[in-house]
Amino acid sequence: MIQTLINRYKRMRTERFLRQTYQYSYAFVGMGQHSLTNLYPVLHYLGVPLKYICVTSERKARLIERKFPGVKATTSLDTILKDEAIKGVFVSASPSAHFSLASQVLRSGKSLFVEKPPCRTLRELDTLIDLQRLHGIPEHCSPTRSLSPVVMVGLQKRYAPAIQLLKKRLGKEHLISYDLHYLTGAYPEGNALLDLFIHPLDLICHLFGQPEILACQHISDGSYLLMLRHPQIVGTLELSTSYSWSAAEESLKVCTRSGLYRLTKMEELIFTPSPSTIVNIPIEKLRPHDKSVEYLYQCNSFTPILANNPIYSQGYFNELAVFVDSVEHDNGYTASSLETIKDTYRLMDRLEKY
Repeated sequence: MIQTLINRYKRMRTERFLRQTYQYSYAFVGMGQHSLTNLYPVLHYLGVPLKYICVTSERKARLIERKFPGVKATTSLDTILKDEAIKGVFVSASPSAHFSLASQVLRSGKSLFVEKPPCRTLRELDTLIDLQRLHGIPEHCSPTRSLSPVVMVGLQKRYAPAIQLLKKRLGKEHLISYDLHYLTGAYPEGNALLDLFIHPLDLICHLFGQPEILACQHISDGSYLLMLRHPQIVGTLELSTSYSWSAAEESLKVCTRSGLYRLTKMEELIFTPSPSTIVNIPIEKLRPHDKSVEYLYQCNSFTPILANNPIYSQGYFNELAVFVDSVEHDNGYTASSLETIKDTYRLMDRLEKY
């Protein structure tokens, strides 16, 4: 009896997954290591129908058609943008090319997923927002589609399960302070602020709202010490490329009136309640006792299922699924639209001046 129920559950789960198909075609611009490692595997798992892959090299295009049967490789973005069958375009190329590529896709009226950074400055971001408004699909041309295409920035931490849970919990808390560390090795291939530190800076804007810089020390080309004030909390950040890639650190502590939240690399989120007091005297000093710790989220590396895969825990899976579902089902809302990252770009623009 139990085995029958188990088999039935597994069959229903598999059939539910197989029923999730997509009616539109998509294109991908870029074939870098990040795309191959984190984005293409998710699109393949979801079964997103990629019609085109666009690259800059004819030689690479020929190799792509051998590697990915059924996909058309091209070096012409215009070919993609003129194809009415393409409803959404994924852009994950060189960061310096994102603004130009995103602008062209927006002018075509197609939906856009663009990896971070979508542009270099707040002024460029405003340009992309204006293009989205100007070149949205007119209602009389396609009554089944919204007035504006779906536009989404690949800031995957917003879609990480631990962050979604933390944001929900913090919305019910009295916030006091936070402490964030984002420490990596040297980054000679690009702009660390735009390419790397956009992640932690966007995360604190997403969690706590618009920041004001109280203090900033630009220690070196790739290191900042910051103190920021948000509407309901203050915090400190250490952002640095002076450490090591093999032992990179990403951690966040948030102190609230009810206790302390600790997030480590999007892999573990724990909550430790504040110690009790009597007339402001800590009971833990009077009577030692074991701390209670609540594990809110933790990856289980022993069980190789989707939920324990870093692609899922880091947020890549959810962000791509949200984008495609939004395009397919005429739902324009995403957690990382161009408008939602304006605070992030205001902050980075100010940091560029230090």
